Amino acid sequence: MIEDLDHIIMFHLGPLGINATLFFSWVVMAILVVGSWLITRNLKTTVQVSRFQTLLEMVVTTIRGQIHAVSGDNPMKYLPMMGTFFLFIAMSNLLTIIPWFKAPTASLSTTAAFALCVFCAMPYYGIKNAGIKGYLKKFIDPTPFMLPLNILSDFSSAFSLAFRLYGNMLSGAVIITVLMMLAPFLIPLPLQILGLVTGTIQAYIFALLAIVYVSAVAPNEAYVQSDTKKGV
Repeated sequence: MIEDLDHIIMFHLGPLGINATLFFSWVVMAILVVGSWLITRNLKTTVQVSRFQTLLEMVVTTIRGQIHAVSGDNPMKYLPMMGTFFLFIAMSNLLTIIPWFKAPTASLSTTAAFALCVFCAMPYYGIKNAGIKGYLKKFIDPTPFMLPLNILSDFSSAFSLAFRLYGNMLSGAVIITVLMMLAPFLIPLPLQILGLVTGTIQAYIFALLAIVYVSAVAPNEAYVQSDTKKGV
């Protein structure tokens, strides 16, 4: 049986009940924060570096390369937000190998919060890239009659991310639960491996689509030159 994480109360902080969605989100955030501190506390610029630093550099380089390939823009501009999305979703999925852990991304509350962040980031990066006039111009392109549809497109694009991620993560959990009931001793390991692979793919797809939406307004020439002068 698949339970709604929002209705599972893990403990209380005074009169406030902490549900499973919030609790497991805190667990993921704590692991990412502590893990990043442990990995980055002794960074070196020499030839010989630790395995953890090598792994970290590979992850950051890969994410930066994907951002640049999709947006065609300075990847450092989007790296903090998109890297966080990917790492949080991927870690949430990875931790499901622990029997008691429930991925917070299988809750619509979590995915809706992600979608809200993307929705707020769209005008932020649009204005940062092309200025207020350049950003507002996209809503009347190619004709002012498209204004309502272009506004609706921003809403639907961002919040479709929430339902896509939620549906994929929840459906995966449902399928695994059903198959475990049918053959509990034959397929647990293959299903766990499949779940880890598909969860990582979902993390990649979510971050990739988020990059597409927030970088939809291309930077004008003045902003590109500004970034170039900063050496970013």
